[in-house]
Amino acid sequence: MDPTAPHLTGGHAAVAGAALSLVSDVLDAVGWLYAHWYVLALVVGAGWAAGQYAVRSLAAKASEERMALELVPNRHFDPQLEEIFRRGVQLARASTAMAWWVPRRAKSVQIRMRADGSSPLRYRIEGPAGGQRLLSISPFGPDVTVRKGRPIVDKPREHTVRAEFILRGKPTAPLREVPLVPDPLQPLIDAVADLRGDLGDLAEIRLDIQRAPKWALRARRLQLMRAARRSENREAQRAARWRRQDAGRIDDSMGWHLRELLSDNPRSEGAGRRLVMPPVPRRVEPAQALGKLANDDQLVRVQLLVMCASNIEGRAQARLAQLQAAFDVFGAQSRWAMRGWRLGPWRVGADHWPTRRGFERRWDLGHCQPPRTNWVRLEELTGLLKPPTVHCRLPVLASDLPTFEFGDPGLLLQGLYQGPDGRQRLVATYAEETLFEVGVGKAGGGKTERALAQAIGWAHAGGGLMFLDPHRDSWPRATQFLAHEPLMERIALIDLNGLGPAPRVSSWNPLAVHHGQAAHEVVEAICDAYASALGWDDVTAPRAITILTSALAVLVAVNEIACRAGRPEDQTTIFHVRALLTDATFRRAALTAVEGCLDEETRSWWEVVFPTLPPDAFGVILNPIARLSANPVTRAFLGQPVGVYNIRAAMDARMIVWVCPGGNGPTDRLITALLARDLLRAVRSRRDTPEDQRIPFRPYFDELITLTGAAPETIAAMFEDFRKYRCQVHGMTQLLARLPGPVRLSLVQNASTLATTAGSISAIAPITAEWGDNPSPERVATMDRFEHYISMNMRGHRIGPVPLRGPHLNSVFAEQARPQRVPALEHAALKNAGALPLGELTKRSSKQLERVAAFLAEHSPTGSETPGHTKRYT
Repeated sequence: MDPTAPHLTGGHAAVAGAALSLVSDVLDAVGWLYAHWYVLALVVGAGWAAGQYAVRSLAAKASEERMALELVPNRHFDPQLEEIFRRGVQLARASTAMAWWVPRRAKSVQIRMRADGSSPLRYRIEGPAGGQRLLSISPFGPDVTVRKGRPIVDKPREHTVRAEFILRGKPTAPLREVPLVPDPLQPLIDAVADLRGDLGDLAEIRLDIQRAPKWALRARRLQLMRAARRSENREAQRAARWRRQDAGRIDDSMGWHLRELLSDNPRSEGAGRRLVMPPVPRRVEPAQALGKLANDDQLVRVQLLVMCASNIEGRAQARLAQLQAAFDVFGAQSRWAMRGWRLGPWRVGADHWPTRRGFERRWDLGHCQPPRTNWVRLEELTGLLKPPTVHCRLPVLASDLPTFEFGDPGLLLQGLYQGPDGRQRLVATYAEETLFEVGVGKAGGGKTERALAQAIGWAHAGGGLMFLDPHRDSWPRATQFLAHEPLMERIALIDLNGLGPAPRVSSWNPLAVHHGQAAHEVVEAICDAYASALGWDDVTAPRAITILTSALAVLVAVNEIACRAGRPEDQTTIFHVRALLTDATFRRAALTAVEGCLDEETRSWWEVVFPTLPPDAFGVILNPIARLSANPVTRAFLGQPVGVYNIRAAMDARMIVWVCPGGNGPTDRLITALLARDLLRAVRSRRDTPEDQRIPFRPYFDELITLTGAAPETIAAMFEDFRKYRCQVHGMTQLLARLPGPVRLSLVQNASTLATTAGSISAIAPITAEWGDNPSPERVATMDRFEHYISMNMRGHRIGPVPLRGPHLNSVFAEQARPQRVPALEHAALKNAGALPLGELTKRSSKQLERVAAFLAEHSPTGSETPGHTKRYT
């Protein structure tokens, strides 16, 4: 033994032995594990599986407590960038409103954009239940309604495709900054605009937003910095290599050697090639290398999943391709691309093994497990953080405007709509929601044709209507489509034009009470009609109104006595006003017969005031009556004691009444005023019927300018009151400006459907102003014939204005045309109206005064004609 070697004590020897034993044991264990490597693999795999099972179980449990909110914007929703950004901050904050033990994959907020045919694009937010209070407070204000979302249960479709979109391109570059005008959601809505719910079409986009974990962000930055440094080193090496190559080329060139030979100071033989200094790698700037990941502010991870389904093969794949093209709008140096790889004509992605199961788990549970490249800032998601705005063109779906079905009493035809896919369909509104309708446009633009199509469809569905046309053009246009046996029993034609060699005319007694009319309502209706047609009011013609009211009160009282006596054929008519005012004998007999039926004030007026009136006081009243009497048609129509025309009975019997006054002259305006006021009286009389038992009735007024010229206040009252009695008015006019002020205001205020055809800009401007000049008057003025812009009410919401093509009778109702049955229809319409030859009615009217005088003589009280009594009524 070397005496200079250190001596090991007993303790040191023991430690050394233990160390050697430990090393030996470790080496044996490593050798055993190397020989039995599968045991280590099983242990590691079991630990990993147990961890994954625990994480998935906790995440699934947390997903059971998620909430859903649905955002419904109104048609004026126009958010600012700051409002959208604040919404994004809310979403990011709400994603962490969960317990500490919840796995990261369950801590996210999901934006669901769904199109299934019920709406153009439903916009929902789903997330942790703890974030509901935060997300319920919308920064968008009253323009967006936030309501609790109901669970969505989908029926299984036969064909389904799935896709996950990831960010491709430069990982640190932002997405394209898409402006808010037009709406960034417009490409997505256009992609689903032709979706058909009846074919089972479905498209849904789910965007999950998750706050970025600090450790993941640091790891991603470190990865990007290393990649940037490697890239910079490669660039430096490449530059050095090129420099050496350039220097070598120069040294070997003939020009270089020639210059060396001619130089005064040539290189020595031992001199080598020139020294080339390699470039130094530039310093990598973090802001440049990290790009949008340089700052922590509002940085989130996102997951974008898409699913399309249909019951028709190929439609789901086509829809997914349309959505993929729509997401290209957001692309720049960074873009959305479908995850997966392509093998020739086949694409392997979320629809195939091994990724499909993971996709479906994330889809069903709302978990967010984005790829490491999906880092974005909230500013990049501006277009997706809000529902559609006012700058978005929304398609009209079948759920918005139902398709018209012939014979359906619940639908009212509106026009022909062409969808984004070019498919055309007849659209309709719900009859119970179409309360009043206004159509404006130039002559020949198609407003009357559209009203006729609507009326014919309503008639075939069993509805009652009245079509008032001063020009009579609508009747021959509609007859071939109404010539059906079931309709012939319900159609009545009131034609006052007296056409043909042997015209037949119906009859109407405005003063008649044999149908149970209230006396005071009859008097009021006729007086108001007179006042409207002649421009009377309590200031300009108080005496004329008083005289006419008192005269009508007496004549109606005579009619009440005749009806009680069972002799309605002895009733007076409007033409007996002249006899009452100018014939002392007739007046004395009438007042004596009704003395017990008149109120004290009316009797006093006849006793005290009437004798003091000069004869010329009656001219203003008798002149219109004389004009009515001079026309044989109006004389025959109004001169019958028991008229057949009864609009209240027609309403209750679902009759189809076509009324054609003779024109628009002074006499015709008075007839129109009488008819309009009687319609108002009849509709108001439905107060005696319970609301649920009132049968819907639709009056159509063509040429409102003519009608309102005769009875402006009456027409205005119709648009104000008729809704209560289930009577819906449809009016057409060329110019709103030519309508009286009260009528125009009532039309626009209460119109549930507002339509216009082409016309002059000044004429159309009042209508487009109601739509906020969208479309503009200039655009509407250049429309083709039969094209309309129409706004409608559906389920309490306004739809449109929507461009529609007016329905043409020859195409829409081609199958219902029966031109060979038109003569039978006209015969039935006149028969139902009680029309008789004009000569017969004229003769009967001329003898009615004698019948009334005889009746009064029979029913005068005995002994009542004392000298004093007689003098009172002289």
